[in-house]
Amino acid sequence: MTVLQSVNGVPTGWQANVLSWVGGPVQRRLAQWGGVLQQIASFEPSLKELSDRDLKKQSLSLRYRAKSGEPLAKLLPEAYALVREAAVRASNMRHYDVQMIGGISLFHGCIAEMETGEGKTLTATLPLYIHALVGKGAHLATVNDYLAERDANLMRPVYDLLGMTVGVILTKHTSKDRRKAYACDITYGTAKEFGFDFLRDRLLLRRMGVTQASIFGEIMQLDPTGEQPVQRGAHFCLVDEADSILIDEARTPLIIGSLGDKAIEKIVATYRWAAEMVPRFVEDEHYEYDHDDKKVELTGEGRQMVRTLPKPELLATMGLIDLYQYIERAIKVARDYLLDRQYVVKDGEIVIVDENTGRLAEGRKWRDGIHQAIEAKEKIEVTVPTGQAARITVQDLFLRYQHLAGMTGTAMSASREFRKVYRKIVIPVPTNRKCQRQLLGDLVYPTSEAKWRAIAAETAEMHKLGRPVLIGTRSIDKSVILSKLLAEQGIEHKVLNAHEVAAEAEIVARAGLPGKVTVATNMAGRGTDIKLGAGVAELGGLHVICTELHDSARIDRQLIGRCGRQGDPGTVRQYMSLDDDVIRTGLGPDVAERMTRVADTAGSEPQKYLGLIKKAQRKVERRHLRDRFVLLHHEKERKKMQREMGQDPYLDTPD
Repeated sequence: MTVLQSVNGVPTGWQANVLSWVGGPVQRRLAQWGGVLQQIASFEPSLKELSDRDLKKQSLSLRYRAKSGEPLAKLLPEAYALVREAAVRASNMRHYDVQMIGGISLFHGCIAEMETGEGKTLTATLPLYIHALVGKGAHLATVNDYLAERDANLMRPVYDLLGMTVGVILTKHTSKDRRKAYACDITYGTAKEFGFDFLRDRLLLRRMGVTQASIFGEIMQLDPTGEQPVQRGAHFCLVDEADSILIDEARTPLIIGSLGDKAIEKIVATYRWAAEMVPRFVEDEHYEYDHDDKKVELTGEGRQMVRTLPKPELLATMGLIDLYQYIERAIKVARDYLLDRQYVVKDGEIVIVDENTGRLAEGRKWRDGIHQAIEAKEKIEVTVPTGQAARITVQDLFLRYQHLAGMTGTAMSASREFRKVYRKIVIPVPTNRKCQRQLLGDLVYPTSEAKWRAIAAETAEMHKLGRPVLIGTRSIDKSVILSKLLAEQGIEHKVLNAHEVAAEAEIVARAGLPGKVTVATNMAGRGTDIKLGAGVAELGGLHVICTELHDSARIDRQLIGRCGRQGDPGTVRQYMSLDDDVIRTGLGPDVAERMTRVADTAGSEPQKYLGLIKKAQRKVERRHLRDRFVLLHHEKERKKMQREMGQDPYLDTPD
């Protein structure tokens, strides 16, 4: 089998494609790894002759050599050839050469940028298998339970054929389930669950008197009949959707709470009172609002109002400073946290809608009393605010691993942050087939109303042609607006948002069928392939409509990448309006109000403000980047101080 294509020593095919647009160290690495492909191919003829039993024996032989100290880099060609052969037999899937290149880059600890539809799930089997050979466990961290369970089950037959055990960590699992899953050779789970298990283990070990210095040395020597930690160290982790987990979610640390000292009844009463009083406060009269930092501060007149407002008896002993803070928090929640945008109410609980994925973030809570203030606003049970028992940032969690790699469809734009924070370089893995995606011109409309009408009209036009259409919105309420417009035009469609999380994979998988129209919040359904139905390619493929710019251009790129997979044709159109959220968020309320006035002016040309809207997005991206680095700085200082005091940097000191 010819793996590297060349004419007189000059690369052709995908090698020529990638070498033409990347250079420097990336080009050198890809050229070097191209040689490894030939070594992998050399093992294939002999492996094909083996029975399934002998193939497993070959895998066990590799495991013995790895545990005996033979370098994994030396074993890589044979190991990857084994996985490729096992995948053909167990799943009728054969790794493309570009997937092997992706697997090699992941073994070397890179962030692999692989386009949507290029087979990241299958690619992940390569580095997971080779790192699992040493017997210390290999983890795959993804964004939700559904993807963790789905991918583990999809690839389980491949691992079984190689003699590898596979475990899955799900939110519902008990400590016993988790311990068993972590004991497997390969463990799939979410970043959140890996982090919380680590923190729970630290708290348990502290209760058992295991010091920080001996935490990893004594972890396997504890009393087997008593409560034990669930994890067994941090050897290798492959982060799926690496931009979402390592970048977008890195502004919020993972925290395990403990009960505070304040009386529960008084706290609940104060939240409810503050929520009821919010309508009495007027901006610029009773409080000032900082649009850049989204902070509320009471004026002198506002504080005077707090002092004179009627209060329940329970609040008689509450300090004025505390009351001011409760009111400021309640005002902020009323302004910035909107139902069906930032959160939904499900079974009497507030459930966060992840701003980057559009999915429900089950089990997560906002910090600093925000979550409780929202509960009071929605008149549901106010959960007791907790103190902090243990915390870890996303950055610290993954930097604990001896070996770390990641893969995603969008990484190049964040390559500097990956390099600075995680010491990882981004490798753009070439596509198996040349991309046929066509980017249509961006369109700017004066108002959201005009924009939604135009989107509905374009959708109707594509629908008449029989082409499937995928429309991405930023929030649930906006998907509802568009759904009503499509219904008015008699266009049958599916709405995929946080309320439909259980069926999202099925809905997305069918989004490429003829005439299908799918409305999705952000990247709901991320991780699920959209395959074109019969005859759709001849019509032009899937048409993707982006309804506004997100806070990060990477999220726009993820949506764009849903079409044109594996050489399929597809088109993309980006819509914007002069009253989009990103303008207010990025450029402030003054500019947003001026843009609104422009929109109301007869004969205005909104298209000329395209550059300004994209500038607003870049400003938001820079602000989020600053927030992440500020968090890193504070965490570094906090840990330094705790270490100097002889304390575990991940735990608060005991009461």
